[in-house]
Amino acid sequence: MTAIFACKANSFDLNSVYARSLSRPLAGRRLYCHVSCQKSSGEVEGPFRTVGTVSISYSELKDKRLDLSQKIEEGFGPNGLGIISVSEVPGFSNLRQTLLNLIASLPTNVRNQLEDPDSRYNFGWSHGKEKLESGKFDTYKGSYYANPVLDVPTTDVSLIQRYPHYCRANIWPTDALPDLESAFKALGNLMLDVGLLLAYHCDHYVSKAMRINEDDLLQQILMRSRCHKGRLLYYFAKQQSESMKDTGVSSWCGWHTDHGSLTGLTSGMYIKNGVEVSCPDLAAGLYAPKGEESIGVERSTFALFMQPDWDEFLKFPAEIHHHQELIPPNGTLTFGEYSEALLHKYYNRKL
Repeated sequence: MTAIFACKANSFDLNSVYARSLSRPLAGRRLYCHVSCQKSSGEVEGPFRTVGTVSISYSELKDKRLDLSQKIEEGFGPNGLGIISVSEVPGFSNLRQTLLNLIASLPTNVRNQLEDPDSRYNFGWSHGKEKLESGKFDTYKGSYYANPVLDVPTTDVSLIQRYPHYCRANIWPTDALPDLESAFKALGNLMLDVGLLLAYHCDHYVSKAMRINEDDLLQQILMRSRCHKGRLLYYFAKQQSESMKDTGVSSWCGWHTDHGSLTGLTSGMYIKNGVEVSCPDLAAGLYAPKGEESIGVERSTFALFMQPDWDEFLKFPAEIHHHQELIPPNGTLTFGEYSEALLHKYYNRKL
């Protein structure tokens, strides 16, 4: 099977995104589309409305002579789904398989030792600390967070205290699961490389309509950032009683807006009784399957949040209406300040 992972982004608007934002991480539209885990193009008939994603091959991304503007607009434009699938990435399939198989092997008795409350659980192991849209704490999944590029983003004590969710050092289970670090970094760096290629074509698409300073190019902003964050997710196997409670969207994820620039996301790996199985719910997509099909099934996936540095200044276009309560009267704040406010909102904790 061709290895595919998805890149999510907030919608690009030629008249606002690059003209009014210094670094592009906009709070985008909520996506109320149902994306099937079936690899298909166009709409698929069935009990649910399913939509295929725009797909770009790795070789196309690498070719800077190609004009991919049409696909960029179809995927990330105002009428796009907000997702582009990238196919045929060399080495991706093996790296994904290796990493996603590891998370279930993290010993239960050491997980608490790998928590970092001072970072709002944004480094190391995290379970039951994040609130869903429903207001309930998410206990259905555990996460392992790390910066795949820099183990120590900075040694500046004041920055570590100001932005602990980005500036603290990585935590690795060196004794309990020594292979996790290398596997996490290998997949994370590969996905970042692909994201940078995609960012180049996003810049080209926007530059056809307006002039952009080199420092304001999305690719340049992501290249100089020290804030990239990987999240290895592990959904625990549900029992019959838990499955019966899954009556709404917020029981598994909840509608949300990623506040970075690009999010790379692998397809999920499903395990039942220690054996990998196919997606048990063909109506599922970028979320855990629901209903009886999900009983006894574990799921793991990996997300890479590609985002600006903590000191990049943001400007918010008037068209963006999300998180208005966080934006100061002058409409300007750094990415670090913006994400700090969001983390406080969703984790409901003060340092």
